[in-house]
Amino acid sequence: MAFVQLQDGQLHYEIEGPTDAPVLVLSNSLGTDLHMWDAQIASFSKSFRVLRYDTRGHGKSGVSHGPYNIEQLGRDVLGLLDALEIKRAHFCGLSMGGLIGQWLGIHASDRLHKLVLCNTAAKIGGPDTWNPRIEAVEKGGQQAMLELGAGAVGRWFTPEFARDHVDKVKAVTDVLAATSPVGYAACCAAVRDADFRGQVGSIAVDTLVICGSHDAVTTVEDGHYLQNHIHGAQLSDFYAAHLSSVELGDVFAWRVNEFLLS
Repeated sequence: MAFVQLQDGQLHYEIEGPTDAPVLVLSNSLGTDLHMWDAQIASFSKSFRVLRYDTRGHGKSGVSHGPYNIEQLGRDVLGLLDALEIKRAHFCGLSMGGLIGQWLGIHASDRLHKLVLCNTAAKIGGPDTWNPRIEAVEKGGQQAMLELGAGAVGRWFTPEFARDHVDKVKAVTDVLAATSPVGYAACCAAVRDADFRGQVGSIAVDTLVICGSHDAVTTVEDGHYLQNHIHGAQLSDFYAAHLSSVELGDVFAWRVNEFLLS
């Protein structure tokens, strides 16, 4: 296992693909880990040096004192790039990872080639959405995470996918159930407080927005907001719910490759 030491903890990462290829960073959603990209690695690593990591508080990365904020999580990415001596990279993030991508596009565009924002929004919910979840997790601990894992299926996947791919769904929801309650609650606060509606217009790097037509968390309308406010942004709308990378598999990889290699 590979780790980068930050000021207040470690980030776990995996890197694969040709050493001389452009770097593609993959950033996971809330409650998942770097394995949410497993279906795309074989395809992506043909053309890119693929760098995926567990966001702070998730997977094998460190769990520092919360609450977190998106700037902090974005600076974690910059710290990872610096530690690995990577000057610029493509960045693809989903949901919370897409918020991190927006922060990077706004504040660190000199470190980016192209940006892919998946199943995300300039603002995802508010205190009424996030505070009860934070409170439940802080009080209920790992039992609350188990309950979140059971309840996530309907938000994360279309009914057809959940029915036909039980093993894939279970693998992802098991990760959520095992996520640190402290890290999860701290990242919930980061998502709650992030609001880039007044800033996404300053993103100047080439951007692709990917939406799921059945995503009730970050809707197609949220995707169109990003497309309309980021100059020249492209948008692709697929039949999927919130975790489109898991649900779409090769189709997701095809669209991202098409954009990044054009």
